[in-house]
Amino acid sequence: MASMAQWIEGARPRTLPNAIAPVLAGTGAAASLDGAVWWKALLALVVSLALIIGVNYANDYSDGIRGTDDERVGPLRLVGSRLATPASVRNAAVASLGVAAVAGLVLAVTSAWWLVLVGALCIAGAWFYTGGRKPYGYSGFGEIAVFVFFGLVAVLGTQFVQADEVDWAGLVCAVAVGSFSSAVLVANNLRDIPTDTASGKVTLAVRLGDTRTRTLHLALLVVPVVATLVLVARTPWALLGLLAVPFSVRANAPVRSGRHGLELIPALRDSGLAMLLWAVATGIALAIG
Repeated sequence: MASMAQWIEGARPRTLPNAIAPVLAGTGAAASLDGAVWWKALLALVVSLALIIGVNYANDYSDGIRGTDDERVGPLRLVGSRLATPASVRNAAVASLGVAAVAGLVLAVTSAWWLVLVGALCIAGAWFYTGGRKPYGYSGFGEIAVFVFFGLVAVLGTQFVQADEVDWAGLVCAVAVGSFSSAVLVANNLRDIPTDTASGKVTLAVRLGDTRTRTLHLALLVVPVVATLVLVARTPWALLGLLAVPFSVRANAPVRSGRHGLELIPALRDSGLAMLLWAVATGIALAIG
């Protein structure tokens, strides 16, 4: 039986910045339109956190029953390490996605009913990332999905449910956060190239190879810097987003220095921290502006 600490580790708390950052950025974008609504922001945060925890448990379950995690290099996986039964991890995933569905339904009822369709698509994306007969995460589309769901959808959705509209500043924030989120996954998949190749999991990193994956990680971390400069057109306060640059440089350090395996874990952590700091600084800047 897995302990509570192991269940928490299985939820992969280091990925939580991917859920928090888009809500912060989206709320800042809504505030720049004088449309911030605190309780809707909190509900959006519940949706985002529940989704990412759900997708992490769903990945644990699906990868575990396929045998992908039998030779795991990174963080603990409950099914792969035999600490929890596949059924219990699957149920945890379903429960988390259920919480996201309920919170999302409240937002849809108070904003726009078509958001129910968006929510259903997000839940399907969470499950079929590594689940089902042909998971898209095994075909190199994981980074695209992360960019769309935890970048475009999460940021613009947060802005829309509060301000009843989206604008170019929200879109720029969405692209920046999506790039950060993709950078986290790229670092993760770079670390797992040897084991993924052996298990038949064809991620984007496996397709690109080691060298080009490292270049992609750097490019994704440059995009938010460009986004910051673009947002100056909305308010000069947007330059606060440059506070995240040192964290981005630190995040890319293990990648550009050719580190492998467990030595790449700091790249995941610092990519997430850079994203969170950028979202906090930019959200505040847009609200002030």
